Amino acid sequence: MTEADRLAQRRWFVLVGVRLAGVAGAVLGLVLIARAYGWGPKILGTAIVLSAMAMIAIVPRSLAQRWRTPTE
Repeated sequence: MTEADRLAQRRWFVLVGVRLAGVAGAVLGLVLIARAYGWGPKILGTAIVLSAMAMIAIVPRSLAQRWRTPTE
């Protein structure tokens, strides 16, 4: 395996890890919403879910764009 292949593999694992962390955050937020009795925890859970969804959508795309091979 070449150095470029190892680098690509590492970056792929980072992208997948970021997505999994976002999904875990969204699930945590949903659990918080489901078990909350008052409005405060429900609002917090909703904020966690929305931020996790944004993380799933934005962070991997920005990392991929940053790591993209420049075309000259």
